[in-house]
Order: sequence, then structure tokens, then C-alpha cells
Amino acid sequence: MTRNVGCGPGGERLRVAVLMGGSSEEREVSLASGCEVAAALRSRGHRVTSIDAAVGVMAPEIERRILESGIGRAEVPGPPEGPPNVLPERAVIASEPALAEADAVFVALHGGAGEDGTIQRLLEVSGIRYAGSGPVACALAMDKDLTKRLLRDAGVATPDWIAGAAPGGEVVERLGLPVIVKPMSGGSSVRLTLARSVREVEAATVEAGGGGDVVMYEAYVEGREFTVGILGEEALPVVEIEPVGELFDFESKYEPGMAVETAPARIPDELAGALQAEALKVHRLLRMEHFSRVDFMMDTAGSLWCLEANALPGLTGNSLLPKAARAAGLGFPEMCERICLLGCG
Repeated sequence: MTRNVGCGPGGERLRVAVLMGGSSEEREVSLASGCEVAAALRSRGHRVTSIDAAVGVMAPEIERRILESGIGRAEVPGPPEGPPNVLPERAVIASEPALAEADAVFVALHGGAGEDGTIQRLLEVSGIRYAGSGPVACALAMDKDLTKRLLRDAGVATPDWIAGAAPGGEVVERLGLPVIVKPMSGGSSVRLTLARSVREVEAATVEAGGGGDVVMYEAYVEGREFTVGILGEEALPVVEIEPVGELFDFESKYEPGMAVETAPARIPDELAGALQAEALKVHRLLRMEHFSRVDFMMDTAGSLWCLEANALPGLTGNSLLPKAARAAGLGFPEMCERICLLGCG
């Protein structure tokens, strides 16, 4: 592995390539994250090249358009058409000089090959340094069934689940109602449904399995939702999430006014410490590096349940990890810079 090498003395301006976009269904979220990261790093004086992982170096005009328009509202060239099952990211990583020349590559990808370890493996094979978790950690965190098996074996409470499509009646008999139905791999709550009947479970199964994804069902935990960001080996202040609706879904995450996110959470120090300790345990259990985010529910009896871990959480200035960093006194540009430095070694 070649990614953890020195970047020079403290205070030196870095050459950074921000890798964003790509070909996953979370492409638009990733473009928003990446453009904000690039702008933040430039504000710290670093030399930044923005790279769409499926297209190549991004023109400044496209960056500006994305920053001004928000998620999914800017007209951005999409990935080129190519042979089926051939990642366009493979060609970009193999041929883009800015990646090889960078002191650190900031991976701001979400979903698909950008988050399941594939891109990280390609970067390593190409001898390219990058910030963030490695291929094994990304693969483990992206596969929710594997994550939950590891959590259970390590004594970390996680809601009961079924992996793989199953008859609606069988799901309800085992997990009860309501029940969460979602793709086993993926993020940003894409195609996630809270089903309240056997019929809704069956409809949600079709939606979650769109595109050939494996479906997962998870017992619903009613209570308070929290998330804990990790930066380096430090647990950041706990954030409480209160969606306007019943679920912190895609709309709640990315549409203004759809959720109240309080950082730091207004909870007793003992509870905050327990959440932070559990998040660090999960971060290390899944072998994650540099930064991550771990999500929890606290049920009405006060028990904590780990929902999932995010090896590449959202990185817009309004995302949960940056909010936690700000609660710790670390601004968004400083947070992005620290992640780069962690990637340098």
C-alpha cells in the first residue's frame, strides 16, 4: 500500500485531487460533496483539481454551476457510454495525471464502486495516495448484512434483519410492522421504505431490488436517532436527528427544512459518552480510517441500537459529519484539510 506517505512539513500547501461524481445512483450527491470539498480546500490555500471519477477533470464553470444550483439541479455531463459492466472510473483513474501527481486524493464518492472498495483498490493498484478508508473497510461498511453480522458477533446491538428478498408475510411474521425495506448496499437512504403492511412490504421489495440489488429488511426501532462522526481516532460530538416525517429518508437528508439536526445533541454526558465509545468501536471493528460516521437509534426503553456505518459519509457543508466537526470547533475547510493530512500519513 502506497497511500500513507509524508506530504512535507506542516503548513505546506498540498496538491489535492478531489474525486467525485462517478457512475453510481448517488452521483449527484457526490458531485455536491466534492465541489464543496474542493472549494473548502482552495480557501485554505491548497492547489486543487476537481475530477469527476467517470468523466475526468471538471471545468471550473461546471463546478460553479453545481455549487450554485445544489444537489441534482445543475446540468452536468454524465458518464460516457461504454461496454456493459465496464466501469468508466477505471479509465479515468488509469489515465488522469492529476491523480498520480497529487499529494493526496480526497475521495468524495458515494455509493456503487466509489464506496464499496472498488475505486480504492484501483487507486492502490495504480500507486495513488488517497484519504479515507481502504478497500476492505469500504466493502464491509457498504454491505449492510456483513456489517450487522460483525456488529452482532462483537456484542454491538443492531436491529434484527433478513438479507435477501422474502415473502411479505414471512418478513412481517419475523420482524413485525412497520419494517424498513432497503437495498443491502447503498447510501443516502436511496429506495428506502417504511412499510406498514404485507402489501407495502412486497411493493417496497420491488423498489429496493431495482437494478438487481439485494434487498434487506430491518426491524423498525421507534425512538430518538443519533449519529457520531469519527475524525482520525477521535469521536466528534453526537448529533441528534429529528426528521419532520417518520423517517430520515433521502428527502429529509437533502431538502431544506425536512429535518432538525442538533449538534451537539442535548443529551446527558453519560449517554453522549456511550454513543461515542460505541461509534469508535464500530469504526475500528470495520477497519475504517481517517473519517467515518456511525448511526444509532435509542428506543423508548433507553437501549442503543447501531443501524449502520458510513465509510464515506456526506461531505457538503450542511452534512452531518461537518456539523459534528463544527460542534467540536472545527470549521468545514479545516475539517477537509485535516482529512487530507491524514491521507498523507
